[in-house]
Amino acid sequence: MGIYYWLECDKGGFFMKDCISKKQKEEMISKLQTYFLKERDEELGHLSAELMLDFLIDTMGPHFYNKGLEDAQRYMIERVDELLDLQK
Repeated sequence: MGIYYWLECDKGGFFMKDCISKKQKEEMISKLQTYFLKERDEELGHLSAELMLDFLIDTMGPHFYNKGLEDAQRYMIERVDELLDLQK
């Protein structure tokens, strides 16, 4: 069974970044800017940070989402197996 990484969110979008609120996105952009300033001593403009965030969400987000689904699936299978063992 394949794992699907794009989720339909309540805003009608099918991409992970469509499910992020404007406030959440602004917080992430700010964190990217802070990281670049502290770690690289570089100022990252708002547009550059936003484009980088979109890139990270599009390219890496699906991997993290899939990992979360795999972990949840494994957990549920283990719990069902425990319940089935109780029936024996």
